[in-house]
Amino acid sequence: MRVNGIGVSPGIVIGKAHWLKRQRALLTGIVLQNDSDIATEIEKFNKAVSLSVAEVELMIGHSDAASDKEGLAIMETHIVLLTDPQISEDVIEKISQEKKNVNDAVIEVILNAVELFKSMNDEYLSARAADVQDIGDRLLKNLNPHSHSSTQQYPPDTIIIADDLTPSDTISMDVTRVIGFATQVGGGTSHAAIIARSKGIPAITGCGHELINIKDGDLLILDGQSGDIIINPDETVIEQYHVRRADWLAQNSQLHSLKNTPASTTDGINIKLFANIGNAVDMEQAIGFGAEGSGLLRTELLFMGRDALPTEQEQFEFYKAVVLKAKDKPVILRTLDIGGDKQLPYFNFPAEQNPFLGYRAIRICLNRPDIFITQLKAILRASVFGQLKIMFPMISGIEEVRAAKVILQQAKDELTTTGIAFDKNIPVGIMIEIPSAAITADMLAKEVDFFSIGTNDLCQYTLAVDRMNEQIKNLYDPYNPGVLRLIAYVIEQGHKNNIEVGMCGELASDPKATLLLMGMGLTEFSMSAAAIPQIKNIIVNNSLSAAKKIQQRVMKMDSSHIITAYLQEVTQ
Repeated sequence: MRVNGIGVSPGIVIGKAHWLKRQRALLTGIVLQNDSDIATEIEKFNKAVSLSVAEVELMIGHSDAASDKEGLAIMETHIVLLTDPQISEDVIEKISQEKKNVNDAVIEVILNAVELFKSMNDEYLSARAADVQDIGDRLLKNLNPHSHSSTQQYPPDTIIIADDLTPSDTISMDVTRVIGFATQVGGGTSHAAIIARSKGIPAITGCGHELINIKDGDLLILDGQSGDIIINPDETVIEQYHVRRADWLAQNSQLHSLKNTPASTTDGINIKLFANIGNAVDMEQAIGFGAEGSGLLRTELLFMGRDALPTEQEQFEFYKAVVLKAKDKPVILRTLDIGGDKQLPYFNFPAEQNPFLGYRAIRICLNRPDIFITQLKAILRASVFGQLKIMFPMISGIEEVRAAKVILQQAKDELTTTGIAFDKNIPVGIMIEIPSAAITADMLAKEVDFFSIGTNDLCQYTLAVDRMNEQIKNLYDPYNPGVLRLIAYVIEQGHKNNIEVGMCGELASDPKATLLLMGMGLTEFSMSAAAIPQIKNIIVNNSLSAAKKIQQRVMKMDSSHIITAYLQEVTQ
Protein backbone atom coordinates (compact mmCIF):
# COMPACT_ATOMS: atom_id res chain seq x y z
CA MET A 1 0.00 0.00 0.00
CA ARG A 2 1.17 3.54 -0.81
CA VAL A 3 0.44 6.96 0.64
CA ASN A 4 1.40 10.09 -1.25
CA GLY A 5 2.07 13.60 0.02
CA ILE A 6 4.34 16.57 -0.66
CA GLY A 7 8.04 15.78 -0.56
CA VAL A 8 9.56 18.70 1.40
CA SER A 9 12.96 17.29 2.34
CA PRO A 10 14.60 14.85 -0.08
CA GLY A 11 16.10 11.50 0.75
CA ILE A 12 15.09 7.84 0.99
CA VAL A 13 14.89 6.00 4.31
CA ILE A 14 13.58 2.64 5.48
CA GLY A 15 12.38 2.26 9.06
CA LYS A 16 9.57 1.55 11.54
CA ALA A 17 6.58 3.89 11.96
CA HIS A 18 5.81 5.60 15.24
CA TRP A 19 2.73 7.79 15.67
CA LEU A 20 3.32 11.00 17.60
CA LYS A 21 0.08 11.84 19.38
CA ARG A 22 -0.21 15.31 20.85
CA GLN A 23 -2.57 16.19 23.67
CA ARG A 24 -3.97 19.68 23.25
CA ALA A 25 -4.89 21.72 26.32
CA LEU A 26 -8.65 22.13 26.78
CA LEU A 27 -10.71 25.12 27.81
CA THR A 28 -11.74 24.95 31.46
CA GLY A 29 -14.48 27.57 31.41
CA ILE A 30 -13.40 28.82 34.84
CA VAL A 31 -14.42 32.47 35.36
CA LEU A 32 -12.36 34.71 37.64
CA GLN A 33 -14.24 36.17 40.58
CA ASN A 34 -12.15 39.08 41.90
CA ASP A 35 -9.16 41.38 41.31
CA SER A 36 -6.90 39.12 43.33
CA ASP A 37 -7.60 36.20 40.99
CA ILE A 38 -6.92 38.43 37.98
CA ALA A 39 -3.55 39.51 39.38
CA THR A 40 -2.63 35.90 40.12
CA GLU A 41 -3.48 34.74 36.58
CA ILE A 42 -1.50 37.59 35.00
CA GLU A 43 1.46 36.69 37.20
CA LYS A 44 1.16 33.04 36.05
CA PHE A 45 1.20 34.18 32.42
CA ASN A 46 4.29 36.36 32.87
CA LYS A 47 6.08 33.51 34.61
CA ALA A 48 5.15 31.09 31.79
CA VAL A 49 6.54 33.55 29.23
CA SER A 50 9.81 33.83 31.16
CA LEU A 51 10.11 30.04 31.47
CA SER A 52 9.33 29.56 27.78
CA VAL A 53 11.91 32.12 26.68
CA ALA A 54 14.48 30.47 28.96
CA GLU A 55 13.73 27.06 27.39
CA VAL A 56 14.19 28.38 23.87
CA GLU A 57 17.41 30.15 24.86
CA LEU A 58 18.65 26.84 26.32
CA MET A 59 17.84 25.10 23.03
CA ILE A 60 19.79 27.78 21.17
CA GLY A 61 22.71 27.38 23.56
CA HIS A 62 22.83 23.62 23.01
CA SER A 63 22.62 23.84 19.21
CA ASP A 64 25.60 23.62 16.91
CA ALA A 65 25.88 27.09 15.38
CA ALA A 66 27.84 25.78 12.41
CA SER A 67 25.48 22.97 11.39
CA ASP A 68 22.09 24.22 12.56
CA LYS A 69 21.90 27.86 11.42
CA GLU A 70 18.33 27.46 10.16
CA GLY A 71 17.14 25.98 13.46
CA LEU A 72 18.90 28.68 15.48
CA ALA A 73 17.37 31.45 13.40
CA ILE A 74 13.87 29.99 13.74
CA MET A 75 14.25 29.61 17.50
CA GLU A 76 15.23 33.27 17.66
CA THR A 77 11.97 34.17 15.95
CA HIS A 78 10.13 32.12 18.58
CA ILE A 79 11.65 34.32 21.27
CA VAL A 80 10.34 37.32 19.35
CA LEU A 81 6.87 35.73 19.24
CA LEU A 82 6.93 34.81 22.93
CA THR A 83 7.81 38.38 23.88
CA ASP A 84 5.50 39.98 21.32
CA PRO A 85 3.66 42.80 23.14
CA GLN A 86 0.53 42.14 21.08
CA ILE A 87 0.16 38.55 22.27
CA SER A 88 0.79 39.67 25.85
CA GLU A 89 -1.76 42.48 25.59
CA ASP A 90 -4.39 40.16 24.09
CA VAL A 91 -3.93 37.53 26.81
CA ILE A 92 -3.96 40.08 29.63
CA GLU A 93 -7.04 41.76 28.17
CA LYS A 94 -8.92 38.43 28.18
CA ILE A 95 -7.88 37.87 31.79
CA SER A 96 -8.64 41.36 33.08
CA GLN A 97 -11.62 42.35 30.94
CA GLU A 98 -13.30 39.03 30.10
CA LYS A 99 -12.38 37.35 33.42
CA LYS A 100 -10.86 34.35 31.61
CA ASN A 101 -8.39 32.18 33.50
CA VAL A 102 -4.88 32.24 32.03
CA ASN A 103 -5.15 28.77 30.44
CA ASP A 104 -8.30 29.70 28.53
CA ALA A 105 -6.96 33.15 27.63
CA VAL A 106 -3.80 31.72 26.06
CA ILE A 107 -5.74 29.01 24.19
CA GLU A 108 -8.15 31.56 22.68
CA VAL A 109 -5.48 34.11 21.70
CA ILE A 110 -3.27 31.47 20.09
CA LEU A 111 -6.24 29.84 18.34
CA ASN A 112 -7.31 33.16 16.83
CA ALA A 113 -3.80 33.88 15.57
CA VAL A 114 -3.38 30.37 14.16
CA GLU A 115 -6.70 30.52 12.33
CA LEU A 116 -5.80 33.92 10.88
CA PHE A 117 -2.63 32.55 9.31
CA LYS A 118 -4.19 29.26 8.22
CA SER A 119 -6.91 31.09 6.32
CA MET A 120 -4.39 32.76 4.01
CA ASN A 121 -3.99 31.64 0.41
CA ASP A 122 -0.27 32.49 0.48
CA GLU A 123 1.59 29.26 1.35
CA TYR A 124 4.42 31.08 3.10
CA LEU A 125 2.12 33.09 5.38
CA SER A 126 -0.17 30.13 6.02
CA ALA A 127 2.83 28.08 7.16
CA ARG A 128 3.56 30.59 9.94
CA ALA A 129 0.54 29.21 11.82
CA ALA A 130 2.76 26.34 13.01
CA ASP A 131 5.17 28.78 14.65
CA VAL A 132 2.36 30.49 16.54
CA GLN A 133 0.96 27.11 17.61
CA ASP A 134 4.44 26.09 18.72
CA ILE A 135 4.90 29.00 21.11
CA GLY A 136 1.31 28.53 22.31
CA ASP A 137 2.00 24.88 23.16
CA ARG A 138 5.15 25.90 25.02
CA LEU A 139 3.29 28.51 27.06
CA LEU A 140 0.53 26.03 27.94
CA LYS A 141 3.09 23.39 28.92
CA ASN A 142 4.66 25.83 31.35
CA LEU A 143 1.26 26.84 32.68
CA ASN A 144 0.32 23.18 33.24
CA PRO A 145 3.64 21.34 33.69
CA HIS A 146 2.11 18.26 35.36
CA SER A 147 -0.15 17.50 32.37
CA HIS A 148 2.74 17.03 29.94
CA SER A 149 4.87 13.93 29.70
CA SER A 150 8.64 13.99 29.32
CA THR A 151 10.34 13.76 25.94
CA GLN A 152 10.09 10.26 24.45
CA GLN A 153 13.13 8.24 23.43
CA TYR A 154 12.71 6.49 20.09
CA PRO A 155 14.44 3.31 18.92
CA PRO A 156 16.89 3.55 15.98
CA ASP A 157 15.47 3.88 12.44
CA THR A 158 12.22 5.50 13.60
CA ILE A 159 9.98 7.31 11.10
CA ILE A 160 7.67 9.75 12.91
CA ILE A 161 4.05 9.90 11.73
CA ALA A 162 1.93 12.82 12.99
CA ASP A 163 -0.99 15.09 12.23
CA ASP A 164 1.50 17.95 12.19
CA LEU A 165 4.91 18.82 13.65
CA THR A 166 6.03 22.11 15.14
CA PRO A 167 9.48 23.59 14.53
CA SER A 168 10.38 22.63 18.12
CA ASP A 169 9.42 19.01 17.42
CA THR A 170 11.74 18.96 14.43
CA ILE A 171 14.65 20.77 16.07
CA SER A 172 14.61 18.40 19.05
CA MET A 173 14.63 15.23 16.89
CA ASP A 174 17.54 12.92 17.63
CA VAL A 175 18.80 12.28 14.09
CA THR A 176 20.70 9.21 15.30
CA ARG A 177 17.31 7.59 15.94
CA VAL A 178 14.66 9.51 13.94
CA ILE A 179 15.44 9.10 10.25
CA GLY A 180 12.35 10.71 8.67
CA PHE A 181 8.83 11.98 9.23
CA ALA A 182 5.47 12.34 7.49
CA THR A 183 2.50 14.52 8.45
CA GLN A 184 -1.11 14.91 7.42
CA VAL A 185 -0.86 18.69 6.92
CA GLY A 186 1.85 21.22 6.14
CA GLY A 187 3.86 22.38 3.16
CA GLY A 188 7.35 23.03 1.87
CA THR A 189 7.66 26.54 3.32
CA SER A 190 6.89 25.55 6.92
CA HIS A 191 9.71 25.96 9.40
CA ALA A 192 9.47 22.25 10.25
CA ALA A 193 10.21 21.49 6.60
CA ILE A 194 13.08 23.99 6.51
CA ILE A 195 14.64 22.46 9.63
CA ALA A 196 14.20 18.95 8.20
CA ARG A 197 16.14 19.99 5.10
CA SER A 198 18.88 21.61 7.17
CA LYS A 199 19.21 18.45 9.32
CA GLY A 200 19.06 16.18 6.27
CA ILE A 201 15.91 14.41 7.54
CA PRO A 202 13.74 13.14 4.65
CA ALA A 203 10.21 14.46 5.16
CA ILE A 204 6.76 14.41 3.58
CA THR A 205 3.86 16.70 4.46
CA GLY A 206 0.27 17.11 3.24
CA CYS A 207 -0.51 13.38 3.21
CA GLY A 208 -4.10 13.97 4.31
CA HIS A 209 -6.31 11.39 5.98
CA GLU A 210 -4.68 8.50 4.10
CA LEU A 211 -1.91 8.66 6.68
CA ILE A 212 -4.18 6.83 9.16
CA ASN A 213 -3.56 3.68 7.10
CA ILE A 214 -0.14 3.57 8.76
CA LYS A 215 0.02 1.77 12.10
CA ASP A 216 2.66 1.85 14.83
CA GLY A 217 5.43 -0.59 13.95
CA ASP A 218 4.71 -0.77 10.21
CA LEU A 219 7.81 -1.04 8.04
CA LEU A 220 7.96 2.04 5.79
CA ILE A 221 9.92 3.27 2.82
CA LEU A 222 9.78 7.10 2.82
CA ASP A 223 10.88 8.97 -0.31
CA GLY A 224 11.15 12.66 0.52
CA GLN A 225 11.76 13.58 -3.12
CA SER A 226 8.68 12.00 -4.69
CA GLY A 227 6.43 12.25 -1.62
CA ASP A 228 5.76 8.48 -1.64
CA ILE A 229 5.41 6.29 1.44
CA ILE A 230 5.30 2.53 0.87
CA ILE A 231 3.76 0.55 3.73
CA ASN A 232 5.16 -2.91 4.56
CA PRO A 233 6.99 -3.41 1.22
CA ASP A 234 8.26 -6.82 0.10
CA GLU A 235 11.96 -7.65 -0.21
CA THR A 236 12.08 -6.88 -3.94
CA VAL A 237 10.79 -3.33 -3.43
CA ILE A 238 13.15 -2.80 -0.47
CA GLU A 239 16.11 -3.79 -2.62
CA GLN A 240 15.01 -1.41 -5.39
CA TYR A 241 14.90 1.46 -2.93
CA HIS A 242 18.31 0.62 -1.52
CA VAL A 243 19.65 1.19 -5.05
CA ARG A 244 17.64 4.42 -5.42
CA ARG A 245 18.94 5.64 -2.07
CA ALA A 246 22.56 5.13 -3.17
CA ASP A 247 21.86 7.09 -6.36
CA TRP A 248 20.21 9.89 -4.40
CA LEU A 249 23.11 10.19 -1.95
CA ALA A 250 25.50 10.63 -4.86
CA GLN A 251 23.25 13.29 -6.45
CA ASN A 252 22.76 15.09 -3.13
CA SER A 253 26.49 15.33 -2.64
CA GLN A 254 26.72 17.01 -6.04
CA LEU A 255 23.95 19.52 -5.17
CA HIS A 256 25.69 20.57 -1.97
CA SER A 257 28.92 21.11 -3.86
CA LEU A 258 27.14 23.70 -6.05
CA LYS A 259 26.36 26.11 -3.18
CA ASN A 260 29.07 28.62 -4.12
CA THR A 261 29.06 27.84 -7.84
CA PRO A 262 27.57 30.56 -10.11
CA ALA A 263 24.35 29.56 -11.86
CA SER A 264 25.82 29.68 -15.37
CA THR A 265 24.77 27.58 -18.34
CA THR A 266 27.25 25.42 -20.22
CA ASP A 267 27.41 28.11 -22.91
CA GLY A 268 28.25 30.85 -20.40
CA ILE A 269 24.93 32.58 -19.69
CA ASN A 270 24.50 33.75 -16.09
CA ILE A 271 21.15 33.14 -14.38
CA LYS A 272 20.33 34.84 -11.07
CA LEU A 273 18.73 32.71 -8.36
CA PHE A 274 16.92 34.63 -5.62
CA ALA A 275 14.76 33.60 -2.66
CA ASN A 276 11.23 34.51 -1.60
CA ILE A 277 11.40 35.61 2.04
CA GLY A 278 9.34 37.13 4.83
CA ASN A 279 11.92 38.53 7.25
CA ALA A 280 15.60 38.83 8.16
CA VAL A 281 15.75 35.23 9.43
CA ASP A 282 14.58 33.97 6.04
CA MET A 283 17.20 36.13 4.32
CA GLU A 284 19.99 34.55 6.35
CA GLN A 285 18.69 31.04 5.62
CA ALA A 286 18.41 31.83 1.91
CA ILE A 287 22.05 32.84 1.65
CA GLY A 288 22.90 29.50 3.24
CA PHE A 289 21.20 27.80 0.29
CA GLY A 290 23.18 29.89 -2.19
CA ALA A 291 20.65 32.65 -2.91
CA GLU A 292 22.06 35.74 -4.64
CA GLY A 293 19.52 37.98 -2.93
CA SER A 294 15.76 38.13 -2.56
CA GLY A 295 13.34 38.47 -5.45
CA LEU A 296 10.38 38.87 -3.11
CA LEU A 297 10.28 40.25 0.43
CA ARG A 298 6.70 39.91 1.67
CA THR A 299 5.95 42.79 4.02
CA GLU A 300 2.53 41.55 5.18
CA LEU A 301 3.93 39.59 8.13
CA LEU A 302 4.88 42.84 9.85
CA PHE A 303 1.25 44.01 9.67
CA MET A 304 -0.29 40.81 11.04
CA GLY A 305 -0.85 39.56 14.58
CA ARG A 306 -1.31 43.04 16.02
CA ASP A 307 -4.14 45.49 16.70
CA ALA A 308 -2.75 48.56 14.92
CA LEU A 309 -0.65 49.47 11.91
CA PRO A 310 3.12 49.34 12.46
CA THR A 311 4.74 52.74 12.76
CA GLU A 312 7.21 54.11 10.24
CA GLN A 313 10.05 53.43 12.69
CA GLU A 314 8.95 49.82 13.24
CA GLN A 315 8.83 49.26 9.50
CA PHE A 316 12.20 50.93 8.99
CA GLU A 317 13.86 48.65 11.56
CA PHE A 318 12.24 45.57 9.94
CA TYR A 319 13.39 46.45 6.41
CA LYS A 320 16.83 47.53 7.59
CA ALA A 321 17.34 44.18 9.34
CA VAL A 322 16.56 42.29 6.13
CA VAL A 323 18.86 44.47 4.01
CA LEU A 324 21.75 44.06 6.45
CA LYS A 325 21.32 40.26 6.45
CA ALA A 326 21.44 40.36 2.64
CA LYS A 327 25.04 41.59 2.84
CA ASP A 328 24.85 43.92 -0.18
CA LYS A 329 22.86 41.42 -2.23
CA PRO A 330 19.72 42.84 -3.89
CA VAL A 331 16.37 42.70 -2.08
CA ILE A 332 13.11 43.32 -3.93
CA LEU A 333 10.54 44.53 -1.41
CA ARG A 334 6.88 44.11 -2.30
CA THR A 335 4.74 46.87 -0.89
CA LEU A 336 1.76 45.98 1.28
CA ASP A 337 -0.33 43.19 -0.23
CA ILE A 338 -3.34 42.77 2.05
CA GLY A 339 -6.98 42.03 1.28
CA GLY A 340 -8.32 38.86 -0.29
CA ASP A 341 -7.30 36.12 2.15
CA LYS A 342 -4.96 38.45 4.07
CA GLN A 343 -7.34 40.18 6.45
CA LEU A 344 -6.16 42.44 9.27
CA PRO A 345 -8.38 42.56 12.38
CA TYR A 346 -7.83 46.29 12.86
CA PHE A 347 -8.47 47.22 9.22
CA ASN A 348 -12.06 47.86 8.22
CA PHE A 349 -12.34 45.78 5.05
CA PRO A 350 -15.65 46.14 3.23
CA ALA A 351 -17.85 43.08 2.82
CA GLU A 352 -17.17 41.65 -0.66
CA GLN A 353 -18.66 38.77 -2.64
CA ASN A 354 -15.24 38.01 -4.14
CA PRO A 355 -12.40 39.64 -2.18
CA PHE A 356 -9.76 38.24 -4.55
CA LEU A 357 -11.21 40.48 -7.26
CA GLY A 358 -11.81 43.37 -4.92
CA TYR A 359 -10.22 45.78 -2.49
CA ARG A 360 -6.62 44.56 -2.04
CA ALA A 361 -2.92 45.32 -2.49
CA ILE A 362 -2.14 48.43 -4.58
CA ARG A 363 -5.83 49.33 -4.66
CA ILE A 364 -5.83 49.75 -0.88
CA CYS A 365 -2.54 51.64 -0.92
CA LEU A 366 -3.76 54.14 -3.50
CA ASN A 367 -7.02 54.53 -1.59
CA ARG A 368 -5.18 54.98 1.71
CA PRO A 369 -2.13 57.11 0.84
CA ASP A 370 -1.52 57.70 4.56
CA ILE A 371 -0.69 54.00 4.99
CA PHE A 372 1.20 53.84 1.70
CA ILE A 373 3.41 56.86 2.22
CA THR A 374 4.38 55.66 5.70
CA GLN A 375 5.58 52.38 4.27
CA LEU A 376 7.38 54.04 1.37
CA LYS A 377 9.25 56.41 3.70
CA ALA A 378 10.35 53.46 5.84
CA ILE A 379 11.55 51.62 2.72
CA LEU A 380 13.43 54.64 1.45
CA ARG A 381 15.15 55.15 4.80
CA ALA A 382 16.27 51.50 4.78
CA SER A 383 17.55 51.79 1.20
CA VAL A 384 20.83 53.41 2.30
CA PHE A 385 21.88 50.15 3.99
CA GLY A 386 22.00 47.96 0.86
CA GLN A 387 20.52 47.19 -2.55
CA LEU A 388 16.81 47.68 -1.97
CA LYS A 389 14.22 47.75 -4.75
CA ILE A 390 10.52 48.65 -4.54
CA MET A 391 7.86 46.50 -6.20
CA PHE A 392 4.15 47.34 -6.48
CA PRO A 393 1.77 44.32 -6.45
CA MET A 394 -1.55 43.69 -8.19
CA ILE A 395 -1.02 46.26 -10.95
CA SER A 396 -3.75 46.14 -13.58
CA GLY A 397 -2.84 49.14 -15.71
CA ILE A 398 -0.57 52.08 -16.31
CA GLU A 399 -2.69 54.57 -14.33
CA GLU A 400 -2.02 52.65 -11.10
CA VAL A 401 1.73 52.66 -11.75
CA ARG A 402 1.76 56.40 -12.32
CA ALA A 403 -0.39 57.06 -9.25
CA ALA A 404 1.91 54.93 -7.09
CA LYS A 405 4.96 56.76 -8.40
CA VAL A 406 3.37 60.11 -7.49
CA ILE A 407 3.00 58.98 -3.87
CA LEU A 408 6.55 57.61 -3.92
CA GLN A 409 7.78 61.03 -5.03
CA GLN A 410 5.83 62.63 -2.17
CA ALA A 411 7.60 60.29 0.25
CA LYS A 412 10.96 61.26 -1.25
CA ASP A 413 10.11 64.96 -0.98
CA GLU A 414 9.15 64.63 2.71
CA LEU A 415 12.43 62.88 3.52
CA THR A 416 14.42 65.42 1.55
CA THR A 417 12.74 68.28 3.43
CA THR A 418 13.67 66.73 6.78
CA GLY A 419 17.22 65.92 5.67
CA ILE A 420 16.89 62.13 5.90
CA ALA A 421 19.11 60.18 3.52
CA PHE A 422 17.78 57.62 1.04
CA ASP A 423 18.69 56.09 -2.31
CA LYS A 424 17.42 58.72 -4.74
CA ASN A 425 17.72 56.26 -7.62
CA ILE A 426 16.03 53.32 -5.94
CA PRO A 427 14.71 50.96 -8.68
CA VAL A 428 10.94 50.66 -8.98
CA GLY A 429 9.16 47.67 -10.49
CA ILE A 430 5.81 45.94 -10.61
CA MET A 431 4.41 42.45 -10.31
CA ILE A 432 2.81 41.07 -13.44
CA GLU A 433 -0.01 38.93 -12.04
CA ILE A 434 -3.13 40.28 -13.75
CA PRO A 435 -3.76 39.43 -17.43
CA SER A 436 -4.40 43.09 -18.33
CA ALA A 437 -0.90 43.94 -17.10
CA ALA A 438 0.63 41.06 -19.05
CA ILE A 439 -1.14 42.10 -22.23
CA THR A 440 0.02 45.72 -21.85
CA ALA A 441 3.56 44.79 -20.78
CA ASP A 442 4.91 46.81 -23.73
CA MET A 443 3.37 49.98 -22.24
CA LEU A 444 4.15 49.22 -18.60
CA ALA A 445 7.80 48.48 -19.38
CA LYS A 446 8.30 52.14 -20.26
CA GLU A 447 7.21 53.20 -16.76
CA VAL A 448 9.29 50.92 -14.52
CA ASP A 449 12.76 49.48 -13.98
CA PHE A 450 11.78 45.82 -13.75
CA PHE A 451 9.01 43.23 -13.90
CA SER A 452 8.46 40.27 -11.61
CA ILE A 453 5.98 37.67 -12.85
CA GLY A 454 3.70 36.31 -10.13
CA THR A 455 2.59 33.07 -11.75
CA ASN A 456 0.22 32.02 -8.94
CA ASP A 457 -2.25 34.85 -9.44
CA LEU A 458 -1.53 35.22 -13.16
CA CYS A 459 -2.55 31.59 -13.63
CA GLN A 460 -5.74 31.72 -11.60
CA TYR A 461 -6.87 35.05 -13.06
CA THR A 462 -6.12 33.93 -16.63
CA LEU A 463 -7.97 30.64 -16.21
CA ALA A 464 -10.70 31.98 -13.87
CA VAL A 465 -9.81 29.26 -11.35
CA ASP A 466 -9.63 29.54 -7.57
CA ARG A 467 -6.85 27.05 -6.84
CA MET A 468 -8.14 26.61 -3.27
CA ASN A 469 -11.53 25.41 -4.55
CA GLU A 470 -11.53 21.61 -4.28
CA GLN A 471 -14.13 21.27 -7.05
CA ILE A 472 -12.05 22.96 -9.75
CA LYS A 473 -8.46 23.11 -8.50
CA ASN A 474 -7.48 20.56 -11.16
CA LEU A 475 -8.10 23.33 -13.73
CA TYR A 476 -5.38 25.46 -12.13
CA ASP A 477 -2.52 24.76 -14.54
CA PRO A 478 0.49 27.04 -15.11
CA TYR A 479 1.39 24.93 -18.16
CA ASN A 480 -1.81 25.91 -19.93
CA PRO A 481 -0.72 27.27 -23.34
CA GLY A 482 -2.56 30.54 -22.68
CA VAL A 483 -0.65 31.15 -19.45
CA LEU A 484 2.67 30.27 -21.08
CA ARG A 485 2.02 32.69 -23.95
CA LEU A 486 1.37 35.53 -21.51
CA ILE A 487 4.59 34.75 -19.64
CA ALA A 488 6.59 34.63 -22.87
CA TYR A 489 5.12 37.96 -24.02
CA VAL A 490 5.98 39.69 -20.73
CA ILE A 491 9.59 38.49 -20.93
CA GLU A 492 9.84 39.53 -24.58
CA GLN A 493 8.54 43.04 -23.89
CA GLY A 494 10.85 43.44 -20.92
CA HIS A 495 13.84 42.65 -23.10
CA LYS A 496 12.67 44.97 -25.87
CA ASN A 497 12.50 47.81 -23.37
CA ASN A 498 15.78 46.94 -21.66
CA ILE A 499 14.33 46.22 -18.22
CA GLU A 500 14.96 43.23 -15.97
CA VAL A 501 12.35 40.48 -15.85
CA GLY A 502 12.18 38.00 -12.99
CA MET A 503 9.69 35.47 -11.70
CA CYS A 504 8.68 34.96 -8.07
CA GLY A 505 5.71 32.61 -8.46
CA GLU A 506 5.74 28.87 -7.81
CA LEU A 507 6.60 28.08 -11.43
CA ALA A 508 10.09 29.49 -10.79
CA SER A 509 10.82 26.61 -8.39
CA ASP A 510 9.40 23.83 -10.58
CA PRO A 511 12.30 21.87 -12.14
CA LYS A 512 10.14 20.96 -15.16
CA ALA A 513 9.80 24.67 -16.00
CA THR A 514 13.44 25.74 -15.64
CA LEU A 515 14.65 25.09 -19.20
CA LEU A 516 11.39 26.34 -20.72
CA LEU A 517 11.65 29.64 -18.82
CA MET A 518 15.32 30.00 -19.69
CA GLY A 519 14.41 29.46 -23.35
CA MET A 520 11.84 32.25 -23.05
CA GLY A 521 14.65 34.52 -21.89
CA LEU A 522 14.04 34.58 -18.14
CA THR A 523 17.31 35.29 -16.32
CA GLU A 524 16.05 35.88 -12.75
CA PHE A 525 14.29 33.16 -10.75
CA SER A 526 13.05 33.69 -7.19
CA MET A 527 11.79 30.75 -5.12
CA SER A 528 11.77 29.01 -1.77
CA ALA A 529 15.41 28.95 -0.71
CA ALA A 530 15.51 25.16 -0.39
CA ALA A 531 14.61 24.78 -4.07
CA ILE A 532 17.69 26.70 -5.25
CA PRO A 533 20.24 23.82 -5.34
CA GLN A 534 18.06 21.64 -7.58
CA ILE A 535 17.26 24.48 -9.99
CA LYS A 536 20.92 25.49 -10.10
CA ASN A 537 21.90 21.90 -10.93
CA ILE A 538 19.62 21.99 -13.99
CA ILE A 539 21.04 25.33 -15.12
CA VAL A 540 24.74 24.43 -14.84
CA ASN A 541 24.23 21.18 -16.74
CA ASN A 542 22.38 22.66 -19.72
CA SER A 543 22.94 25.29 -22.40
CA LEU A 544 20.79 28.27 -23.28
CA SER A 545 20.76 27.15 -26.90
CA ALA A 546 19.22 23.81 -25.88
CA ALA A 547 16.69 25.64 -23.68
CA LYS A 548 15.62 27.80 -26.62
CA LYS A 549 14.97 24.71 -28.73
CA ILE A 550 12.82 23.29 -25.92
CA GLN A 551 10.89 26.57 -25.69
CA GLN A 552 10.27 26.64 -29.44
CA ARG A 553 8.83 23.11 -29.36
CA VAL A 554 6.66 23.77 -26.32
CA MET A 555 5.11 26.93 -27.76
CA LYS A 556 3.78 24.87 -30.68
CA MET A 557 2.04 22.39 -28.38
CA ASP A 558 -1.67 22.80 -27.70
CA SER A 559 -2.12 20.70 -24.54
CA SER A 560 -0.67 21.14 -21.06
CA HIS A 561 -0.57 17.34 -20.67
CA ILE A 562 1.66 17.05 -23.74
CA ILE A 563 3.76 19.99 -22.52
CA THR A 564 4.35 18.62 -19.02
CA ALA A 565 5.12 15.12 -20.30
CA TYR A 566 7.68 16.54 -22.73
CA LEU A 567 9.27 18.80 -20.10
CA GLN A 568 9.46 15.92 -17.65
CA GLU A 569 11.29 13.90 -20.27
CA VAL A 570 13.84 16.57 -21.22
CA THR A 571 14.56 17.45 -17.57
CA GLN A 572 15.56 13.90 -16.60
